Amino acid sequence: MKGKYSKLLFIILVFIFLYLPIGVLIAYSFNSGSTNLIFEDFSFKWYLNIIKNTDLVNAFLNTLLVAVTSTVISTVIGTISAYGLYKFDFPFKKLINSLIYIPIVIPEIVLGISLLSVYTLMKLELSIYSIIVSHIAFSIPYVIVSVKTTLTSQTITYEEAAKDLGASNYSIFKKIIMPIITPGIVSGATLVFTLSLDDVVISYFTAGPGSNTLPLYIYSIMKSGITPDVNALTSILLLVTFVILITLTIVQSRKIRKEAL
Repeated sequence: MKGKYSKLLFIILVFIFLYLPIGVLIAYSFNSGSTNLIFEDFSFKWYLNIIKNTDLVNAFLNTLLVAVTSTVISTVIGTISAYGLYKFDFPFKKLINSLIYIPIVIPEIVLGISLLSVYTLMKLELSIYSIIVSHIAFSIPYVIVSVKTTLTSQTITYEEAAKDLGASNYSIFKKIIMPIITPGIVSGATLVFTLSLDDVVISYFTAGPGSNTLPLYIYSIMKSGITPDVNALTSILLLVTFVILITLTIVQSRKIRKEAL
């Protein structure tokens, strides 16, 4: 019994360690005071004040633009690339499969400096578009790796069986390949969206005038202190994230039950 309670206590302490900072952030978003040092009184004023902070709103909109655009483009390119690497044989295929992991494992600061050097050599003006291109560049490998894990030797067997039955390539891709790789596409896109949403280092090196993102905005006000309206906005983002995760979990569990029946 002692071992059972000690494990439970350990799990509780781990969850406190993980979620206590988030709880403090949410609590101070309801602080009526203008600092995060003393909780003065309960108030919703900072949630109402978000819209008045134009710099914060613009940074948030830029972040959404970058995250959504880079996620859509990198997911499409990454999915096609993963299927191509699985389906076809060509020279240097093994080398390319190895090179895919380089943007994932190298430090972000190295990738940020490299991208900045490329833009400088090409004499491209830094803007919101340079951030989007940079995020696409580091996001594609994550999608490729995620989708590739769903493509196994069993998939080839399904394809060959469908061809023997007279199915067209389009029907095979639509009715066999897509259902198989959909979990990989969803997980890859979710990961890419999350990485793009909170990226600081690469955005810092590739951002131009007027292309401030939310992480860069928060980083810029660190010295003067984070205001409660930032806490309010991040609390809303957390709520949206939890709703999406719960929705995906419910949909997935229903799908599993349906398949089991």
